[in-house]
Amino acid sequence: MNTPNFAMLIGACCVLATLPATPSYAGSQILPGLSTGLPMGAPLPEGLWSITFPSYGWRDSDPNVNVGAIAPAWLIWSTPYKLAGGVIMLDVTMPYVNVDIDNGPSFSGMANAIIDLQVKWDLGNGFFGGFQSGIYLPISSEVGRDFLSWQGLAALSYLRDGWNLSSTFYYGTGAQGTGGAPAWFNVDLTATKKFGKFEIGAVGFGSTDLSTPYYGYQKQSQFALGGLIGYDFDIVNVQLKLTRDVYQENYAGYETRVWANIIVPLMAPASAGRPAVFKY
Repeated sequence: MNTPNFAMLIGACCVLATLPATPSYAGSQILPGLSTGLPMGAPLPEGLWSITFPSYGWRDSDPNVNVGAIAPAWLIWSTPYKLAGGVIMLDVTMPYVNVDIDNGPSFSGMANAIIDLQVKWDLGNGFFGGFQSGIYLPISSEVGRDFLSWQGLAALSYLRDGWNLSSTFYYGTGAQGTGGAPAWFNVDLTATKKFGKFEIGAVGFGSTDLSTPYYGYQKQSQFALGGLIGYDFDIVNVQLKLTRDVYQENYAGYETRVWANIIVPLMAPASAGRPAVFKY
């Protein structure tokens, strides 16, 4: 898996692990920071891809709140079709979430599935950009949200000489009313460099609520910084991250989180000159 091709592969990643709608967490339906390390602006080659995103975080609130999330099989189809010169991609996933409150209740289950459409462009001179639009489907579970909502994404990436400098911006509509969630905005930031099969760099992310869905709701926001180290194993590429909040409002504590981005190529069409199942 060479550096330019891997950069295009991970550029399509839109991590979709959703958070439970509990008072301890903000409205963002994508776990803030989950797409750090990934050049979200870049298209990927035609084919089928599977990506897994496990993470676990603990917040030093009173009581402590620990949240684990994983998208066990996020499937992406990079189609042979284009829109205004941009590669069209389709993806779908349903994450699993577990929430533990010290000396309190525990919640777990499948969260909201999302169906997503992506269009990504090669802008030239190492720059890539794109947009995504997805719908979260309602689900009745301990950690899901029983309403339909929309998420949009815009991303810009610079990929040259092993560098990945990326900014990704999210907006979600939430839902009004008791049991709903606020509209929200996230930003994920990446600055990494590859040295052969190794990758190292810094990541950061922020999230903020934009509305108050019901009377008495306290808007939440946060910003976190951390580091990334990765290695290309040819048949799988792994990135490990560690982040810590440096700012938070109305979370009652600062979160430390460990993450992994695990990228596995599955299939490519015969027209791509590769076997049906292949190493990328």
